[in-house]
Amino acid sequence: MIKVRRAVNFDAANMADLLNEIIAEGGTTALTRPVTGADLIERMAFAPERSAWHVAVDAKENIVGFQWINPKDDLPQGAVDIATFVQIGQTGLGIGSALFEATKQAAKALGYIWINANIRADNEGGLIYYQSRGFQDYGVIEGFEMANGDLVDKRLKRYDL
Repeated sequence: MIKVRRAVNFDAANMADLLNEIIAEGGTTALTRPVTGADLIERMAFAPERSAWHVAVDAKENIVGFQWINPKDDLPQGAVDIATFVQIGQTGLGIGSALFEATKQAAKALGYIWINANIRADNEGGLIYYQSRGFQDYGVIEGFEMANGDLVDKRLKRYDL
C-alpha cells in the first residue's frame, strides 16, 4: 500500500539517496551530479508559497518516490514545472499515479492553470508516464547541454488543470 504525503526536510536525505541511484543509472534525468539532502532542502525552500513537494512511502514508511512542482522563470504566468522520481525497480506499481493525484490538487490550490514537464527525449519511461497522465506535447528543445556536457533533446509536455 502506497501512501502519499507532503515532503518535509527530514525526508531529504532519503530522497537524495533515491535520486542519486537514478542519476548513477543515467538516461532518465537531466541531473548528472549526485545531490545531497542539503541540496534538496535548499530546493524545497525555494518559493515555498508557490511550490509543492510530495513523497510516496510504502507500508514501512520507506520513500519509494517523490514529485515536486516549482515555478520556473522561463514559464508563462500560471504554469509550473514538475519533476518525478520513482525508486529503481518500483516503476509501474502506481507510485507515480498516486504522486500525481496529490500534485494536481496542490497545483490547483496554488492557482496554477497548467503543469509543464520537460523530459529527455531518450527517457522512454518518462515520456510514457507523462503521456499516460494526460500531458500533451507542445514543444521540443534540440541539443540541450547537460551539466556534464552531454547533448540531449527534450520533449515539452503540458497538463491543463
